[in-house]
Amino acid sequence: MAEVRVLIVDDELDFASTLAERLRLRGIDARAVSGAGEAIARIQGGESPDVVLLDLKMPGIDGLAALSLIKQADATIEAILLTGHGSTSAAIEGMRRGLYDYLMKPVDVGELAQKVRKAAARRGR
Repeated sequence: MAEVRVLIVDDELDFASTLAERLRLRGIDARAVSGAGEAIARIQGGESPDVVLLDLKMPGIDGLAALSLIKQADATIEAILLTGHGSTSAAIEGMRRGLYDYLMKPVDVGELAQKVRKAAARRGR
């Protein structure tokens, strides 16, 4: 089976980079970007991650708006929202927009890796 590809989108690039490294240690091809604009540009430019991990609260384009734009660009990409500012209403709205799952920070990397693999399997990877 091909390696699962993940794009981590978080305005805290140090957090995103560390998370990417921890996922790579678990056999997941993870890359980090510092905002939704960069993620959307990559996806519209042809990069096709299996799963996108989105921070909910980001300056400019927040996680829910980014989710909508990502799904418009490629509806097959699965998305998991990671946030320290969670709310039930954000989770419900995310699911309405096509979110696969929703996790609170700090996240257990082992649990996250399992969810990423399940989301990728749903995409057919």
